[in-house]
Amino acid sequence: MVIHPHQPTQSTMQLRAQIRQDIRTARRGLTSTQQLADANKLFNRLITHPKVKNAQHIGITLANDGEIETVEFIKWCWANNKQTYLPVIDPIKKGHLIFIEYTHKTEMALNRYGIYEPKQCATHRCAIAKLNIIFTPLVAFDLQGNRIGMGGGYYDRILSPWFKDKKGPYPIGLAHDCQQVNNLPIEEWDVPLPEIITPSQHYYW
Repeated sequence: MVIHPHQPTQSTMQLRAQIRQDIRTARRGLTSTQQLADANKLFNRLITHPKVKNAQHIGITLANDGEIETVEFIKWCWANNKQTYLPVIDPIKKGHLIFIEYTHKTEMALNRYGIYEPKQCATHRCAIAKLNIIFTPLVAFDLQGNRIGMGGGYYDRILSPWFKDKKGPYPIGLAHDCQQVNNLPIEEWDVPLPEIITPSQHYYW
């Protein structure tokens, strides 16, 4: 566990940047054996989750930068007739994401961050409001359900309607155990999560 006490001499922005750096380094430092074990434990938690069992449309991401692997869970969704959708950077609306259906036939391309995403196709686009669950990536989280991502604010924008009046897809964070910190320095636009699942814990708030 990484502890980052708030230091008055550091700005919130600097502190968040340091946490991002520390946690990304820890995450990337996991061995392939650890990554596989974490992915298997997460998979077993996800396929027994009541909300997953009842969901038909699921927003999720592919692992990048040491994130916990989701491929086996996605394959399980396909086998159980659940549709999965990956985020794509909206080419028109700056700072926003759209979700495109992901199947084994989906053509992929690298985006501006070097992350693979589906090639955009209007016929396979899913309105965010139609998603039942949105598995939310994060860099770090604390025991109050707060999260910080990479700093683009994409998911805070998506989840703000849910946070305000519980409309839209239900968010669940996915992370390695090493991504938990004691307390995150929070900004007013940060959206806390109602659940975060790690290989060893299932947190509810």
